[in-house]
Amino acid sequence: MKRLKRLSVLPMLASVMIFATACSGGEKSAETTNEAQESQSQLEGSVVIDGSGTVYPFMAKMAENYMSNEQEDVSVEVSRAGTSAGFEKFLAENGTDYNDASRQIKDEEKAKAEELGMEVKEMKVALDGITIVINKENDWAKELTQQEVIDIFLASEGKKKWSDVRPDFPAEEIKTYGPNENHGTYEFMFEKILDEQPLVESINLQQDYSILVDLVSKDKNGIGFFGYGYYANNKDKLSAVNVDFGKGPVEPSLKTIKEDGDYAPFTRPVFTYLNVNHAKEKPQVLDYAIYTMKNAQEIAAETGFAPLSDEDIQAVMEELNGLK
Repeated sequence: MKRLKRLSVLPMLASVMIFATACSGGEKSAETTNEAQESQSQLEGSVVIDGSGTVYPFMAKMAENYMSNEQEDVSVEVSRAGTSAGFEKFLAENGTDYNDASRQIKDEEKAKAEELGMEVKEMKVALDGITIVINKENDWAKELTQQEVIDIFLASEGKKKWSDVRPDFPAEEIKTYGPNENHGTYEFMFEKILDEQPLVESINLQQDYSILVDLVSKDKNGIGFFGYGYYANNKDKLSAVNVDFGKGPVEPSLKTIKEDGDYAPFTRPVFTYLNVNHAKEKPQVLDYAIYTMKNAQEIAAETGFAPLSDEDIQAVMEELNGLK
């Protein structure tokens, strides 16, 4: 009986060994699959971005997060030559992968892309408000009408002194400041706010926004314009003008900067433009585009931009996923 019982155990042991071997093989197979998937998700190479100084804080933060949290082996280089200068670098043989822009691409730029055989994808990433800024000591121009803003920056109006704007303002010379022609912000002011009429000849135009902040902060009679984000980061140095568009003064803020909101006349979308050819050739370029849209709302709020709607984000995401 004892012998018989010992023999009956052997098939059971064999079964256990077979099961264990199968499980071990399954674990190794799962590990191999996971390693393969992880290997596929690890990208390397570079992503090169230039363009708008306005969009720069948004994109620089996005790049920092991407390299730290998403793809450590991908180098994302972000520069800020300005929208127009950036398009020149983008629309070239072996050009940049992206061009940040505070205006939409122009017809002549589209034609250049076609000439190069380049497919370009427009990605709206956030909303920005043109903010009129004054010196902290300026206590008379904290509220201006839309027309008064136009008259100050418009060459034909010749508002040389503050008292030309309103008689009770000081009889002091107005000093105007703004970004130069390389920037989409300049073009928005010229095309949309001034209706394509020239800016006042005496305006001090600069390439670097930090210089503009410094100039206005040191000039009691200074008044300038740039994107809301640069004001938000320098509230200790500058004051923002509340603009009356016809229904009372409106303070620029993330709540009022909307395409259909109270600050709508001075609100604009901001973009990055993707070289689709590069996105199809280099996985890291497309991956960065998808990451940007997934995180656009969060980064926008962190860097002084009004976030896009869920619908706007989803529409771009669907198009990008279609490039895979």
